[in-house]
Amino acid sequence: MHAVSALRVATPGDAAEIARLSTQLGYPADAATMADRLTRWMPRADHFIRVVADGPRLLGWIAAERRLTLETGDSFEIVGLVVDQAAHRGGIGSTLVAAVADWARAHGGSRLVVRSNIVRTESHPFYERQGFTRVKSQHVYRRDL
Repeated sequence: MHAVSALRVATPGDAAEIARLSTQLGYPADAATMADRLTRWMPRADHFIRVVADGPRLLGWIAAERRLTLETGDSFEIVGLVVDQAAHRGGIGSTLVAAVADWARAHGGSRLVVRSNIVRTESHPFYERQGFTRVKSQHVYRRDL
């Protein structure tokens, strides 16, 4: 496993590496698009992003946000988590999830949520090992505008 000291806040300079890892997960983006997203994401106090770096190369990243819904109140949700395919099973995912949990607790959070696509069967046992419990399955609909 790589040193925990490699865990740090993402910077705009990480855009190309975050895009590379997003592409591994099936969400292709170029560096310029990712830089724009990071620039809009990073200043928001209710958003969180951390990376694990090995020099200039990222081994993983995680993004989370604080959400307020009328039906359930405040919750904290992991909205993106990617570990480089070459670094799977090295403890990086666990380190990233722990960082989000610490952030959520520090902001009064009592609940952490993550959604995992049903086709990502390798992710489901990982989340269960992190202490998550499956509470429902659902369909997601999209309407292009």
